[in-house]
Amino acid sequence: MLALLLAVAVSAPGCKKQEAAPPPADNRPPPMPEAELRRGADACKAYVDKVCACANTVAAATERCALAKALPEAIEVARQVSMSKDSVRLDVLQAADSIRKTVAQCIEQTAQLPTLGCP
Repeated sequence: MLALLLAVAVSAPGCKKQEAAPPPADNRPPPMPEAELRRGADACKAYVDKVCACANTVAAATERCALAKALPEAIEVARQVSMSKDSVRLDVLQAADSIRKTVAQCIEQTAQLPTLGCP
């Protein structure tokens, strides 16, 4: 009888209905605000327009114009990565950081245009 009680006591926890593990929480940060993305894209487009217009008259701006054309594309690629359902938390954070750094570069380069002789 004692052996039977011991067997039931030992096997009882194994008889409990197994509960399914809860699905992992989506710990992705919220996407960048649309207004911030739009302002950044506008700032980079304005820089591209200014530096390329300047390149028509100032030779030193020609290379900067060619390089600047990639900046709006870099913002768009990073935006797509940050919005992708396949992106994990780190991807989203790095994409947002990349966007902000690219926008900062556009603003800084715009401020430097007068040193090249651009209006």
